[in-house]
Amino acid sequence: MWPDLAALGGLFAAAFGAATILPFQSEVVFVALQLRDAAAIGTLVAVASLGNVLGAVVNYVLGLSFERFRHRRWFPATDRQLDRAQGWWSRWGVWTLLLSWAPFGDAFTVIAGIMRTPAWLFVLLVTLAKTGRYALLAWGTAAAA
Repeated sequence: MWPDLAALGGLFAAAFGAATILPFQSEVVFVALQLRDAAAIGTLVAVASLGNVLGAVVNYVLGLSFERFRHRRWFPATDRQLDRAQGWWSRWGVWTLLLSWAPFGDAFTVIAGIMRTPAWLFVLLVTLAKTGRYALLAWGTAAAA
């Protein structure tokens, strides 16, 4: 039981780290645990997804904090530019969160915080994207094994 919990903890940590701006790769850990039959596929998908979504939430919170520097001289956008960008993001950009599973998707999760995306919508779209990615990875691994 303890080795399984340690393996799942390692998967959670790798998935969490992979969703932040840190350079982690959770797919290798996921596939290794799946091939080793460390846990049921559903459990692996759930643990990896939870870790990855929570890592994305850290990025979102960082984005929320970033706007507090909006009135600093070095801030890269004027109030008008940021307001226009927030209008565009609200209408179209939020759907880029469905790409949050991709290598460049971490930037979208930070931008979502900067743009004040509603938290419920952020969590919903990111959860769909990241869980879908791990489910496809599990399916592909099973098909190849």
